This record gives sequence, C-alpha cells and structure tokens, in this order.
Amino acid sequence: MRWTTQQLNQPLPLGEAPSTQPLLPLAGLVKSVQTPEFAGITFHEVLSKSALNKVPPSSSMPFEWTVNPYRGCSHACVYCFARKSHTYLDFDSGVDFDSQVVVKINVAQVLGKELAKASWQRDHVALGTNTDPYQRAEGRYKLMPGIIKALADSGTPFSILTKGTLLARDIGVLREAGQQVSVGMGISLALLDEDLAHTLEPGTPSPKARLALISKLRDAGLPCGVMAMPILPWLTDSDEALDSLFAALARAGATGLSAGALYLRPGTREWFMHWLAREHPALVGRYQRLYGSGAYASKEYRQWLAGRVNEAKARHGFVAQGFIHDPRQEEAQYPAGSLPATGFRGVGSNKKTGAPVGTPAFSELTPTLF
Repeated sequence: MRWTTQQLNQPLPLGEAPSTQPLLPLAGLVKSVQTPEFAGITFHEVLSKSALNKVPPSSSMPFEWTVNPYRGCSHACVYCFARKSHTYLDFDSGVDFDSQVVVKINVAQVLGKELAKASWQRDHVALGTNTDPYQRAEGRYKLMPGIIKALADSGTPFSILTKGTLLARDIGVLREAGQQVSVGMGISLALLDEDLAHTLEPGTPSPKARLALISKLRDAGLPCGVMAMPILPWLTDSDEALDSLFAALARAGATGLSAGALYLRPGTREWFMHWLAREHPALVGRYQRLYGSGAYASKEYRQWLAGRVNEAKARHGFVAQGFIHDPRQEEAQYPAGSLPATGFRGVGSNKKTGAPVGTPAFSELTPTLF
C-alpha cells in the first residue's frame, strides 16, 4: 500500500500532515476510516490471512511467535524501534507510522483457527513486541479480548507488553486466562518527567497513569514487570532520575524490571534526531559522537549505564526482570504466604537461549520493544 504523494523511506518533517490521497489497492483492505474522536488518524481495516508471526531464527528473543493486531501506532513515540516496519507497507516511518494505523479486524478469528491446528505446539506467544496492542485504536476495535480468549482456550501461554492503560479494561479477562495458562504482563515506562514524556511519547498515557495501571494489575493478583526502556543519554540517565523512577515502580508493586539505553536503528534514528534537534539542539553533537554511525550507544556508555541501573535496582529490591505468572507453578514452588514480592516466576526455558519463557533475554544491547 502506498500514499501516492510520498516517497518510500522518507519520513515527513515533524508537524507536517500525511497525504490524504487515495490508497492504491491493498490485499485484504475493507475500508479506510477517519472519525472525529481520532483526529489526524486514519484506520485501514484489513482482513488478514494469518495472525501468528514466526520470529526469525536469528532473533535473540526468547519467544518464537508473536501476534500484532495493529501496524503503526498512535502513541507516536519518537524513539520507537518499529518505525522502519511501516516502510514495508510503503508508508513512511515518520508521520505515517503515527497516523496511518492498519487494523486486522478479523485477527481473533484467524488466530483461533491457527491455534486449533493439530500442528500447533502451544509455544509462548508475545504481544506488544512491534506496535502496542493497547494503543488508542483498541478502544474502538476491541480486538484484544478475543485474542486473549483464543490463546487461553487453546492452552497457549502468552505475554503482553504495553504503554496503554486500556489494558485495565481487560483485567477480568486476563485473570480468567491466568487460570488456564501462564500469563505475562509488562508495562513500558522509562521516565517520570511529565513534560518530557509529552514531547517524547505524545500519544501515550502519562507516567502517572501507567504507575496507577501497575498497581491495578498487582491488586488484581496479576504480575507486572516493567520495561524501563529507552533510557536517554543526558536526559533520563542521571542517578536522580533512575532512583526516582525505580522507587516509584517499587511503590506501585512492579514484579520485575529491565532497563537499557536508547536504540537508534535506521528509520528511528532520523526521526529521533529530528526531534532532538528541535527540542534539545545542544545535545545533537553529543548523540552523534555517542552513537557514531551505528544503532547502539558506545560500549563504554552501555557499561556505565548498566552499573547505574544495577545499583538502583538493588536499592529498590528488584532482583529479576521477568514478568511471567503461572499460578499453578507458584503454588507448587512456594508455600502459602511465602511468595516473594518481586522477581520472576518461570515456566520453562527457551530452546535457543536458556532464558525463562516469556522473559526477554535482555542485555545491554537489547532495544526497546516499541
């Protein structure tokens, strides 16, 4: 699919509106929708032929399957590593990624059929690894309850990573699923500064709202790990910022924590650096020197940040980074009343990495997932 007035791989400048020219034919396209309550966003409703996505064998992720009900994301995070994936649809990785959202309206039904096949081995399925399944579109389309039910009814363990407080709507569905399969929950939250968050993640719920969501999940008896990614050099990496963030996460009841530095892959790098030049021009040269021509900050910086992160995690009692929950295994492993307040509850190991299923093998090189 392609907007006829744009060039592939060339993000529009920040603040410039996307094209409104008609789409060329798209396989599975039902209709494109614009509504007043989602001003500036176009939803492209498609009928998908498949729901389960196989993770490439070369990937270091400790899961082999994902489901992505949406492509593109109205959270509009300037650092989102998934931006380049929108160019595979002939959209640009800038404004289009934020405003042209592809919706797989039949994803739950297709998923149910795939999970019912005799060949399905009930491997762990991860959601939220590309674009957020609880972005604002989910409030309109309500795809996730059907996805959760299909996974649970088939006996398939799964995990969800999100910034979206819409997740609270489905707490009851998730609790029911947790009685059938292991369920992992993760919230993406890497800073507390409301003003900075508003410019970095303009379409996301506030940090305060995401902290409240963590508490709601914990009050409901669900696990909730946190992905504190990306940590931004010279913006959110001070001892004070890390300590304040981790303290707030501990108070909210987070059951695990992973943190890492900003990852600037092609498609994301251009968009982020454009934002940086506008919002923090004095830092542009520093970032260029720190990242060079690659996607990762220098090894020295990553090692420095890892040390600060580990110290802050230890101060606030975070001993693990996973967010899987398996009540059946917990009952067997921990006597009543002895379950630790934080940490990982594992349900097996990944074949390739040995990491517990559902727990990304996070290292200093791991990018934020969205």
